[in-house]
Amino acid sequence: MNILFVLTSHSQLGDTGNKTGFWVEEFASPYYLLSDTGASITVATPNGGAAPIDPSSASPDAATAATDRFNTDTEANALITNTKVLADMNPDDFDAVFYPGGHGPLWDLTENASSIALIEKFNMQQKPIAFVCHAPAVLKNVKNTDGTPIVNGKKVTGFTNSEEAAVQLTSIVPFLVEDMLSENGGVYSKKEDWAAYAVQDGNLITGQNPASSELVAEKLRESLQ
Repeated sequence: MNILFVLTSHSQLGDTGNKTGFWVEEFASPYYLLSDTGASITVATPNGGAAPIDPSSASPDAATAATDRFNTDTEANALITNTKVLADMNPDDFDAVFYPGGHGPLWDLTENASSIALIEKFNMQQKPIAFVCHAPAVLKNVKNTDGTPIVNGKKVTGFTNSEEAAVQLTSIVPFLVEDMLSENGGVYSKKEDWAAYAVQDGNLITGQNPASSELVAEKLRESLQ
């Protein structure tokens, strides 16, 4: 199994002066679940080089067994600090693509032409495409071959409006993931805030929040078996 992980290159949380990036748990848990079962993982970002980590996701209260393992894993950290350039990635070289979340993708990956084209190609090839938490935001401008939104008529989930309100960023983010998915025709569902929840519709896999990252990775792994 060759799996492409796509991370954000965006590190600024709107105009707040605070930092953002990708959420460590949403990378670490799927990375270990998949790599421990033999998957070869390549990590890419729009800019290449070091991917920014959301500092909130590296705090002690956000720690999990997977993030603790990541913190001392020189090989995994090397992948994060030396990511490939997304535009150089060829979907034909991979069996699936996975997008971890964090707020960063809301700014750069939603409008990134390379990301949009890459997801559309994976989808056309009916390969698994997986997203967790804020990462379903990158589907905003992705289309089916007939020009309809990729999520139209599909069962999806993603970071909820109430979860965004709970972290007090509703007025900071460029748009709300839940609203966008629904407006694009997605059949959106969710569980209570912070509950682990993931849904799959065909080759499309989405998870609600950081706690859902392992569920998404499990569905992705099952899809590749």
